[in-house]
Amino acid sequence: MPNSILDIIAKDTNGKCYQSYKYCADEELKLPTLDYDDKGDSFTFIKNSCGETDTSLNTTKSVKHVSDKNINNKPLFQFFLDGSRRTYKIDDIEINRNVYPIIAGQIGVACCQRKSPDNFKCIEFNNKLVLSLPRAANPNATEAKLFFNNLKDKVNKHSALEKRNLYFDKILSYDSRKLDDNTKYENLGIATIQDEMIETEKIIVASLSDKNLINSSQYLIKDGSLQYKPMKSSNFKELIKYKNHYKSVVGVSKMFNPGLCVDNNGKSNADKIAELKLFHRTPVYKYCNGLVGNVYFGIWYVRIREKRHSSSPFAGVLKLEKILITDDEIENGLDSNEVDLITANIINERNPVCYGKDNRWANHLYPVYLTENFIKSKYLSDINFLNIF
Repeated sequence: MPNSILDIIAKDTNGKCYQSYKYCADEELKLPTLDYDDKGDSFTFIKNSCGETDTSLNTTKSVKHVSDKNINNKPLFQFFLDGSRRTYKIDDIEINRNVYPIIAGQIGVACCQRKSPDNFKCIEFNNKLVLSLPRAANPNATEAKLFFNNLKDKVNKHSALEKRNLYFDKILSYDSRKLDDNTKYENLGIATIQDEMIETEKIIVASLSDKNLINSSQYLIKDGSLQYKPMKSSNFKELIKYKNHYKSVVGVSKMFNPGLCVDNNGKSNADKIAELKLFHRTPVYKYCNGLVGNVYFGIWYVRIREKRHSSSPFAGVLKLEKILITDDEIENGLDSNEVDLITANIINERNPVCYGKDNRWANHLYPVYLTENFIKSKYLSDINFLNIF
């Protein structure tokens, strides 16, 4: 048997590993994803349209009276979904006289349910180990899926994994063609791991929806944007299924791009969002995401913390997203009463906070923070993970 996992990879890919320095890529590399949860190239703002039924609303409005009214009621949000990944540069490998990085990762996605203030527990958890190799690692350049699956099976038989009761769930592959000056292979490898994490999130949402755990009286908060890459299938039935899974899901972005904040005329609205008063929300704006099959979204912003206690103009402001499901919603927007109810419940989720524990505290919702911490507690330490190789 080869001496290491990297020996197996080198042998099967006709490559040569260099025993490069191993490290956690999240700390050493600039990540391929934007600092923001939202991506400007995926959403198209629909000018002169309204994302909610109250078409008279052209300024911000307070929802404090709604949050006060609902403070003692059963919370609308009972499920909290978060995904996380940790990535590593494992080695460099020479293939066909080109040198590529070998990237590995730990992925964790969890959904926690809060049945009562004293009953908060994880009900869905998926953690996996993955590798990401260049597509050129497949020496036959055909049947890539079969090749990488066979390689994964060989890697998983190595004693370093068997004695720890560990295994790699997948070997992913990234584009190995010649790159321009602004792109790095490391970033492409990390991006494949990010995409795998997002696919895992979608699977968990689908599972909860199919079980009718999330519904009109039990919503789910998905940490981050609902913006996804193109669906693997453009089949109409698949699109309907996708939309129905997200009927009772609200995306909550802690970090959003102020440059994408626009009013109903498509002009920058960043200054007004920065000046949002406490417990005020904006009107709902309508966007279209053609990447997932011409899906329409309602997007709005709310301030949940006093600006004077925050470190930046947008600290304490959350971006909320909801998919427009029915033809009526697409035509007329979300019901404004539902928007107020969602926003009020978001406001009521803001405390207690993680003061001193996380510099994103002003934008954190505590149940999401707990879910994130649960995921990270399940990771192997960086030293233990790197020692596998």
